[in-house]
Amino acid sequence: MQKFDLIGFDADDTLWQNERYYQDAQSRFAQLLSHYHPEEWVRARLLQTETRNLQHFGYGIKAFALSMIETAVELTEGRVTGQDIQRLIDTARQMMNAEVELLPEVSQSISQIGSTHCLALITKGDLLDQQRKVDRSGLSKFFQYIEIVSEKTPAIYAQILAKHKVESGKFIMIGNSLKSDILPVLHLGGSAVYIPHKLTWEHEAAATPARETPGFYPLDGIGELPALLTRLED
Repeated sequence: MQKFDLIGFDADDTLWQNERYYQDAQSRFAQLLSHYHPEEWVRARLLQTETRNLQHFGYGIKAFALSMIETAVELTEGRVTGQDIQRLIDTARQMMNAEVELLPEVSQSISQIGSTHCLALITKGDLLDQQRKVDRSGLSKFFQYIEIVSEKTPAIYAQILAKHKVESGKFIMIGNSLKSDILPVLHLGGSAVYIPHKLTWEHEAAATPARETPGFYPLDGIGELPALLTRLED
């Protein structure tokens, strides 16, 4: 018998590249305002604005663009030019139009696991942007369920599991964010596979559980996932 009735996957920086586009945009933003303030300080203020705005704008490129514009207005005391604002909007548009670049071994692993298990893509962010990336990734055919949520908390995961009639002990989540993909699922009594990405947004930082934590399985790459699932269900 299978141990897991549902296997959940995060999307950004678990299946495809994401954070690097934000970091590139942050660098361009800091350079744009470098004649007003030191670049590192500009970056820090942008993060403060993003964090403050999460409750209003949520996650995603549109929210990020609004935070860049707000920060630019604040740090220049309203002297930022319309031309510079247009550059920020163009940066956001370029991010939205960027190619979806799958991480190594994603296609093979998802295809293999999806042939024997029910898969769900569980991602947070802007609905239109996330759906666009899912469609362009070529992976949607492997997922029975696609859940795009505004946040990933124990309550949100519990709602998803109840919706699909899955017990927490029969659910395993795979992701790169300890805060969003791992800790909430462990809190519910589910299992979680942590596959870190070399780039992680500071807002997603959290303490790594001890390796002996029940249900917690750290891996170096998604290519190791099929063997782990086989071992857990053997």
